[in-house]
Amino acid sequence: MELLARTQIETNSDLHFVPRILQELLNNAGIKVNGNNPWDMRVQDARTYDQILSKWSLGLGESYVNGYWDCERLDDMLTRLLKVDLNMAVQGRAKFRLLAEIARAKLVNLQSTKRAFQVGEHHYDAGNDIFRAMLDSKMIYSCAYWEFAHDLEQAQAHKLELICRKLDLKKGERLLDIGCGWGGLAAYAATNYGVSVLGITVSKEQQKIARERCGGLDVEIELIDYRKLEGRFSKIASVGMFEHVGEKNYRDYCQTVSRLLEDQGLFLLHTIGSDVRIARTDPWIDRYIFPNGKIPCATELSAALEGLFLIEDWHNFGCDYDRTLMEWHKRLVSHWPNLSQNYSERFYRTWKFYLLGCAAYFRSKQGQLWQLVLSKRSKDGPYRSFRLSQ
Repeated sequence: MELLARTQIETNSDLHFVPRILQELLNNAGIKVNGNNPWDMRVQDARTYDQILSKWSLGLGESYVNGYWDCERLDDMLTRLLKVDLNMAVQGRAKFRLLAEIARAKLVNLQSTKRAFQVGEHHYDAGNDIFRAMLDSKMIYSCAYWEFAHDLEQAQAHKLELICRKLDLKKGERLLDIGCGWGGLAAYAATNYGVSVLGITVSKEQQKIARERCGGLDVEIELIDYRKLEGRFSKIASVGMFEHVGEKNYRDYCQTVSRLLEDQGLFLLHTIGSDVRIARTDPWIDRYIFPNGKIPCATELSAALEGLFLIEDWHNFGCDYDRTLMEWHKRLVSHWPNLSQNYSERFYRTWKFYLLGCAAYFRSKQGQLWQLVLSKRSKDGPYRSFRLSQ
């Protein structure tokens, strides 16, 4: 208990005195403190131990951002932790913090209309120079499709083509793009398929660039919450946005899409999915990256769709997100010498932990990437599932 209560340790000898409970947990994942493997932790400040033991995943991320420890292959280390699911083994104060986070998610609608723009302001408005450096030329900020691609540019173009073909877009149709990002899908669909597009976002910075990118096209980009939408659309796409909807709003979201979709229309839902039901998002991701987020599991998703949509196709390519995130990380690192003039070292370490931690999430198979094609029972004729081929 004395080790757990400690808040600051200054002597170098304490760096080698690892609390037994922490070392046992790390040993289960094949990780050693100050070991020789590239996935081992290199501890520079013994405050690391108390932060991890008192806050677990939150403390792990915070102590990394503080520079208390480092790791040559952070993605491998975090993958090992996720594969043995150490969250289930945490005891002490971290366990009580976990229970508090669960209670918060259950009692409060973290994705209410009043909170809808928080994630845009906190994350997507962080700086367009960061996203320009990290992403492909179309600034697509969702999982790329790598099956036949040789680089990120091609993989994201293939993903956009896959979405348009799955939606069976036809010239003259009206497409709603919920969570349109920087306008990549809207511009692609309008240019290559001759559709009219309404893209919506909760980020002012995204809206600004999306309007520039879609200038001269039959595309509107609006800053609006999905719950405020009116009208009818031939096809609807929601790419990388459902993760911000929240369990309390899953059913309302699907009812809203059903209301907006024409009877003969199709709805493509592209979302991260969890292998099991989770009560709350990871506390570090929630605090520093995506506030108020929630990853759905398959049963939560199917329950929200019940009676509203038929599942025409369910495609999982979660392994592609690992590769996508590692490519984003590589680009961030290569551009950091220029970006560092405007951003702090803490910002850099925060984003490295975020990108490599998310890559580990998919590599461990806890995370999946789903594309669902959905229709109403009123839609005539069969739907034929589509996949790209060489």
